[in-house]
Amino acid sequence: MPTPISVAKAIAAVKSAPGTRVKVAVSDIDGVLRGKYMHKDKFYSAVEGGFGFCDVVLGWDMMDVTYDNTTHTGWHKGFPDVLARIDLGTLRTVPWDGGVPFFLGDFVAQKDGKEVPLPICPRQVLKRVLERAAKLGVIPMCGIEYEWFNFRETPQSWADKEGVAPTPLTPGMFGYSLLRANENRAFFEALFADMAAFGVPIEGLHTETGPGVYEAAIMFSEALEQADRAALFKTGAKEIGSRFGIMPSFMAKWSKDYPGCSGHVHTSLSDGKKNLFHDARGSHGMSRLFESFLAGQLAALLEFAPMFWPTINSYKRLVDGFWAPVKPTWGVDNRTASFRVIPGSPKSTRLETRCPGADINPYLATAAVIAAGLEGVEKKMKLATAPIHGTNQGAEDVPRAPRTLIETTRIFRQSDRARDWFGDDFVDHFAATREWEWRQWLDAVTDWERKRYFEII
Repeated sequence: MPTPISVAKAIAAVKSAPGTRVKVAVSDIDGVLRGKYMHKDKFYSAVEGGFGFCDVVLGWDMMDVTYDNTTHTGWHKGFPDVLARIDLGTLRTVPWDGGVPFFLGDFVAQKDGKEVPLPICPRQVLKRVLERAAKLGVIPMCGIEYEWFNFRETPQSWADKEGVAPTPLTPGMFGYSLLRANENRAFFEALFADMAAFGVPIEGLHTETGPGVYEAAIMFSEALEQADRAALFKTGAKEIGSRFGIMPSFMAKWSKDYPGCSGHVHTSLSDGKKNLFHDARGSHGMSRLFESFLAGQLAALLEFAPMFWPTINSYKRLVDGFWAPVKPTWGVDNRTASFRVIPGSPKSTRLETRCPGADINPYLATAAVIAAGLEGVEKKMKLATAPIHGTNQGAEDVPRAPRTLIETTRIFRQSDRARDWFGDDFVDHFAATREWEWRQWLDAVTDWERKRYFEII
């Protein structure tokens, strides 16, 4: 968890920081950080009493268009301010913004005269799952990897192109390339150094297969801290990239010609002293608890799918032969499986959930991974399938994941498992937002349609 610090220590840190500003942010439904600057004097009062933040950030999509099908927020509620509580443990400074102090916050509500977590707040959804983990006596540890493409664009140049033909940062397919990394080493160096100074340490950074595509592994931590880092990484990469005339894109699949962008989640469980997934005597070095956690993941994948694949574009990544797994399968160090068991030392044994894309809301994807696994632990599930080999060898009878957001959203809305772990309020709200996203797609007229039908039909 973010390291707790006292009110006095937080205020002292802010007072000693240069300037008169503090930067605060919260996550919207899509995982986009929404925030603002506030004067230090305002911050001092907000530390104790919180601050008002318009609840529209949970009631509109990533294009700031308000949902017309949600009940918790919307025009019918008048978009009031809701209370945001600053998590003092998220204190960091932004090195590329004059060292301004930065904090993340959570939304809260009032119920029966008491302050309670706002159930549709993504960060609170993850905290709800982690509270249940604590009752089981386990501490989820996570590490998130992002793949993303980089383009020689600015917001204005991209707008001028009307969303067509972005210019990649580098040409060709050149994974693990020292040449391509050196070609843009100032950007590479800034990502490593500035992210570390921002409290988002990178464990590894390299080029991936595709023009201008990188992969970064964020150093592992407890789950909430990791989700914070992952949310901050996206924003940080974009802000750092803009200094170099580079636009990073975490879109799951920007071109049918290249592999998509993943958002892999590595997970293990700890008791505070040791990794509970490791057992040298177990099959593949897996403890029985690890096996139950994996069984839970396999059982819940399709029910939690919109938390892994939240956009229309997410499903364009789920193509056979393009690295993204398309079935709920597991394997031992097999990168074609949805769940890759990584046998290792007592410290490094872990599970890699490979199905999420880079377009995830990291709070929701992490919550889904942990909830699915803990469901297996709670019910002492046993692995009912053998590991696959090669590309889905042994998974011939395993059903393929749906290819559309509306299909997975309907499954999610009807899932008793999702309602148990995430709550009815969140399930209904998130499902409504995904249904909204689907309707925007249905109404859109695409370049593909114009190219296919405009002249010929």
